Amino acid sequence: MFAPNLTIHAGDQLDHYHLEELVATSGMSTVFRAIDTRTGTQVAIKIPHPEVECDPAMFERFQREADIGTRLSNPGVMKVFPNPGRTQVYMVMEWVPGRLLRQLLQQQPKLPIDRAVKLTIGICRSLEYIHANGVVHRDMKPENIMVDDDDNIRLIDFGIAANAGARRLTFGNFSQGLGTPDYISPEQVRGKRGDARSDLYSLGVMLYEMLTGTVPFTGPNPFAVMNDRLLNYPPPPMTLEPAVTPQLQEILYRALERDPKNRYASAREFAHDLEHQDQVGVANRAEAATWKRRESPPAHRNLLIATLVVIPLLILILLLLVARHH
Repeated sequence: MFAPNLTIHAGDQLDHYHLEELVATSGMSTVFRAIDTRTGTQVAIKIPHPEVECDPAMFERFQREADIGTRLSNPGVMKVFPNPGRTQVYMVMEWVPGRLLRQLLQQQPKLPIDRAVKLTIGICRSLEYIHANGVVHRDMKPENIMVDDDDNIRLIDFGIAANAGARRLTFGNFSQGLGTPDYISPEQVRGKRGDARSDLYSLGVMLYEMLTGTVPFTGPNPFAVMNDRLLNYPPPPMTLEPAVTPQLQEILYRALERDPKNRYASAREFAHDLEHQDQVGVANRAEAATWKRRESPPAHRNLLIATLVVIPLLILILLLLVARHH
């Protein structure tokens, strides 16, 4: 593993932090395990790549993650520490031992039902906290869930999170605002901003994946995946994992409702049903009977979704070109 385009490496000193080991890298940033030499505390240092600092949209995402992480304080949310005296742009976060939920699913695509339910309840509690504090994550996926050895979870990466009531994101967040195709909610596919119920939809997708070993909607490309969730129903979880009970399947259907008003209204309600599955009434759902009927989107709908992405991208490129000439 290496740090692309960075002039700093493991073993270097960054202000009063000694960088011990490079632990992760992505297209946006690199994370080191480090020691705060003032206190001896182990921390994580997240450094944006130079090109991120030059990209207004990506840099805003990095700063948003730092701002929200500094404001939130909960065992289920990765903490970001204030660092006003830094000599360059970076983020100081608590060091959390554990693995990403994605890594768990790579090792074991289907989790035992009790474990999947426990993890989901933990994520619900974290979402309940951030939603109560006016924050919507908007990019819930296994890559953004840390799991420790006791299956306690922490939410990470608030780069496309939004404060409730804040302005809608514009051109600079064309891709970030959409979220991740496999987990994005139907309202976000339609170009709406989304709210706390959008996070619950994405969590429903994750629970479906933990139980069945696959995401509920698939396709040869991101547009096909997003269209699939607007037009079709997923295979009933019980057909993919017979150990799923009718009550647990009903909980999944409630979380995956296309219309947000029919979805769980809060993370607390979602968690309550998972904790009291014997109290969940099972509806006679069309989703379970008609899921094999597959509809294809009309050409104009594909064009509309493509336009939601392509036009903002062109605007962003033009603005960056203008900025470079000034």
